[in-house]
Amino acid sequence: MDEDDLHKLAAVGSELSFGAGQMLIERGKPGTGLYVVVEGHIVVEAPEGTRELGPGSVVGERALLSEDGTRSARVRALTFGKVIAVERAEIDRLCAEDPEFAERLSRAS
Repeated sequence: MDEDDLHKLAAVGSELSFGAGQMLIERGKPGTGLYVVVEGHIVVEAPEGTRELGPGSVVGERALLSEDGTRSARVRALTFGKVIAVERAEIDRLCAEDPEFAERLSRAS
């Protein structure tokens, strides 16, 4: 996703802090939104492997784009940090208003 997309998400989201080791997303749970990492580092544990992500990364979007809407990965904090949490309703609205945004979000997953 580009910088404009990240600004769109930040404009409709809420900032949340997290501590090292905190669980952000649990695999198999319903997807209620996504997170944009603002500060700190997280680890994504997915069936296809584990990866560390930092500022500017987006997580949780797969569940919003999948048919069943469940989380496909576990995400936990490696360090203290902050995310912008964006609810599903806001993502649905942004995608409806801008189909190209929806396409970029899909490519990001």
